[in-house]
Amino acid sequence: MSRTEELKREVRRLLEERNAVLLAHNYQRDEIQEIADLRGDSLGLSQEAARTDADVIVFCGVHFMAESAAILSPHKKVILPRMDAGCPMADMIRADQLQAERERRPGVPVVAYVNTSAEVKALSDICCTSANAVRVVESLDSDRVYMVPDRNLAHYIQRFTEKKLEWWDGFCPTHDRLTPEEVLRAKEENPGSVFVCHPECRPEVVDLADHVCSTSGMYSFARSTSASTIIVGTEMGILWRLKKENPDKKFILPSKTLICPNMKLTTLEDVAEGLREMKNMVRVPEDVREKALVALRRMLEVPRD
Repeated sequence: MSRTEELKREVRRLLEERNAVLLAHNYQRDEIQEIADLRGDSLGLSQEAARTDADVIVFCGVHFMAESAAILSPHKKVILPRMDAGCPMADMIRADQLQAERERRPGVPVVAYVNTSAEVKALSDICCTSANAVRVVESLDSDRVYMVPDRNLAHYIQRFTEKKLEWWDGFCPTHDRLTPEEVLRAKEENPGSVFVCHPECRPEVVDLADHVCSTSGMYSFARSTSASTIIVGTEMGILWRLKKENPDKKFILPSKTLICPNMKLTTLEDVAEGLREMKNMVRVPEDVREKALVALRRMLEVPRD
């Protein structure tokens, strides 16, 4: 038996012994997605994990995701197998910086993308995901809105609202690297294909898209489109499930740079070690957790379409 198979078996055994649930973000390594109990985007995974009777949540993702799980499941233990797996975009804004921005805009509501630290969420009025951002902004009783930290997501939302948006100048390095030239080249090389991209991409890339959506939305789009070739404008980890669910369709990455090194840090060995030693626990101070939870709950109360 290969070392990889041994580790998979050990992880599954340890999960059972610890009454733990294994979460894998859509951008994680293939072998981790293969054995996960739940796969999906960051907030959806935290919500699903909160509904389980597991005592332990093992989050294969990045730090803010494990924090979200800890915010929603304060009585569960949350393990992040690699504590150095951070999110460059989330790290682009600190709580003290947001506080300064709030003071410059008294009375203007702050919308925090879930890709932020617990401290930043705690200073915000409401959270949003890439899937519900437009609805969240439209739900606010204000003509002005300040968004953190992703400028590209804010640019995307501005297309659908008459509210005056202002935003922090942050971005996802992986999505921001994708260029219009790369997309146009992929379209030219694949006649009849469709291009789907994440709203974290640059506005000029979004302009070229046939469909713009979250990672979870891409799975639905891939199943429903009649196109046999799909150009995918997001991190390469999404391909594992796309190919698994749509074996008759071809998926193309328009750029070799669509890889997040932080998402690829976590290995099966890291997961096994975290469970063996019950280490790398992510904890959110209660005063921060309670305030961040308010922002998350306000988001969840926004009516769906």
